[in-house]
Amino acid sequence: MSMIARLSTRDGDFEQRLGALLAFESAQDPSVEQAVAQIIEAVRARGDEAVLEFTRRFDRVQAVEMAQLEIPKSELSAARARIDAAKLGALEQAAQRIRAYHEHQRLQSWSFTEADGTVLGQRVTPLERVGVYVPGGKAAYPSTVLMNVIPAKVAGVSEVIMTVPTPGGERNDLVLAAADLTGVDRVFAIGGAQAVAALAYGTATVPAVDKIVGPGNAYVAAAKRRVFGVVGIDMVAGPSEILIVCDGANDPDWIAMDMFSQAEHDEIAQAVAISWDAAFLDKVQASIERLLPSMPRRAVIEASLRARGALILARDASEACALVNRIAPEHLELAASNAQDLVECIRNAGAIFVGSYTSEALGDYCAGPNHVLPTSRSARFSSPLGVYDFQKRSSLIAVSREGADKLGRIALTLARGEGLSAHALSARYRLQHPHEDIE
Repeated sequence: MSMIARLSTRDGDFEQRLGALLAFESAQDPSVEQAVAQIIEAVRARGDEAVLEFTRRFDRVQAVEMAQLEIPKSELSAARARIDAAKLGALEQAAQRIRAYHEHQRLQSWSFTEADGTVLGQRVTPLERVGVYVPGGKAAYPSTVLMNVIPAKVAGVSEVIMTVPTPGGERNDLVLAAADLTGVDRVFAIGGAQAVAALAYGTATVPAVDKIVGPGNAYVAAAKRRVFGVVGIDMVAGPSEILIVCDGANDPDWIAMDMFSQAEHDEIAQAVAISWDAAFLDKVQASIERLLPSMPRRAVIEASLRARGALILARDASEACALVNRIAPEHLELAASNAQDLVECIRNAGAIFVGSYTSEALGDYCAGPNHVLPTSRSARFSSPLGVYDFQKRSSLIAVSREGADKLGRIALTLARGEGLSAHALSARYRLQHPHEDIE
């Protein structure tokens, strides 16, 4: 059996095979949903007591009071001082680039004045308090801290509360240093559905937030779904994805490694390459088979490629672009000689990496744009996380006396048509001649 599926748009069964490739079973596990529901209800009812109970049970942290789970700022700064200069420098440079990029996204209030003096506009204000969930356990992700906290701070969020699980009590210096670097206001060593519930509903110790952002496992995703509406959430992300459009003018090893870079995330991550050069796809396949044995996460990569990976032969660049828009990938690499031209035909992609030198890995860490991106074809209707996710917009309406007469007549007529008499009278009271007969 080949390591990775080969498809061609010329094949009679292409549509069926593509549909199977893109299908992802996102139905929630009933046992996960039931467990999450119970955890959330317990935290709502018993607050800190429940958070402590679940932290002892799931993270093996034997805390008896919440003060033991709050990581003081002094520990954050100490972690920042402990990490080696190279890692600190990389964190600082990445943070600087991410902040500079996101500064361009800040929305501004605006208004305009009509001829009669009526003012209409939009007032933009930041959210007051945001919760950032940072995964812990098997891996630690300081990049998650940078990508979620920095846009919130650029937006002007008053208070950022971070939660990060610390299984066995192990606290990761890089994550804590990133929290210190980005100006996180409070950090709690809690995770799972209990952290999401504490952020959503608040406890005596953990303040309730307005929005929760950040990735997590199936329990975290289920908890975010369940508390949505009480608080805002960024998204419920699916497995990571990369789609590479490539021509024969590339190094096949580069393409293979870029596919590995997403496949190593998870056995259900997806890595796909599309080309109109069949011989080049043969070279990519050979590179995959040659390079894979040397990869530390070989088992994960192989499982991902076998289950959800593919090399697709298209007729030409135009057909490749059409497939991109249909697949709507999280990460899109345009590794082709005419990459800049291809950008113009792309409508659906979370992030577009233009040119052979623009690896997706650079976007994950330090290019500047956010790496929190829409997955599972949701790039058709949603966007990367950004400053705008931490700002809200209020409509601004200031009607002049003359405007109240003009608009009031329109509103009066429409309110009558809808049978809403109080609406009609509210508008009529403000007319210059409220008792005149209006048809």
